[in-house]
Amino acid sequence: MDIIRTHSPEGFKLLDTAALRRDFLIGGLLVPGKIDMHYWEVDRTIIGGAVPEKSALELKATKELLAATYFCERRELGIVNLGGPGSVETDGTHHLLNKLDALYVGRGTQVVKFSSKNPAKPAKFYFVSYPAHTAYPTKRVRKAQAQVLELGAPETANRRKLCKLLVPGLVQSCQLVLGVTILEKGSVWNTMPCHTHERRSEVYLYFDVPPKAFVTHYLGRPDETRHLIVRDGEAALSPSWSIHSGSGTCAYGFVWCMGGENQEFTDMDAVAMEDLR
Repeated sequence: MDIIRTHSPEGFKLLDTAALRRDFLIGGLLVPGKIDMHYWEVDRTIIGGAVPEKSALELKATKELLAATYFCERRELGIVNLGGPGSVETDGTHHLLNKLDALYVGRGTQVVKFSSKNPAKPAKFYFVSYPAHTAYPTKRVRKAQAQVLELGAPETANRRKLCKLLVPGLVQSCQLVLGVTILEKGSVWNTMPCHTHERRSEVYLYFDVPPKAFVTHYLGRPDETRHLIVRDGEAALSPSWSIHSGSGTCAYGFVWCMGGENQEFTDMDAVAMEDLR
């Protein structure tokens, strides 16, 4: 598990393309037959993916979590399935997850294993983890149970469904909040007009991006923006001081996950379109 260091807004301005991609973009998360994890210093976030084939994959504490004997000893975990049907086992209980179903795993869960129902069409489990101060029950949320917001308009090319999955009112968590946004055909913009939120960081994992397509993800302070070219299954990191928005060459989806001191979804600082640079 590699460690991604923190940048200040001032240092961010000095990064070239290679450094920007190294420190704010994660690829290779959804590799068949393995678990891949990355530790981001901001909010002590762990971002990972698991694609089990014939054999189950177990999530374990690595050397970067030196004080932990198992992964969720002092952490909570949010999981969403982006592939075929699969199961997550937590301390002997199996939770079946179809595409875009989510699972919250509470602190103190000792065993977490991922498996696919059909190895030929494997599950693709994307997960994010934050430190947890207390234990809340593990809970599955189906896509059909999500709190859905219809956003945008055709004339601004940003018609989309925002599906809240692991959020207050559906799941209790310490700081983790997770959901999925899916763009309608003909729309390409997400989170525009954009915003920041000083009280939490955020990670966007883009999915269902066709092989020859990409998303241009915007980040940085509103008056000092940069961009990343993001492909299918890649995750963009957003510190609290950064905007997080994107435009694609076609419609796509993304998983958003936040961690920090405030779980209130509307706690954000809007940025006027004319203030972007």
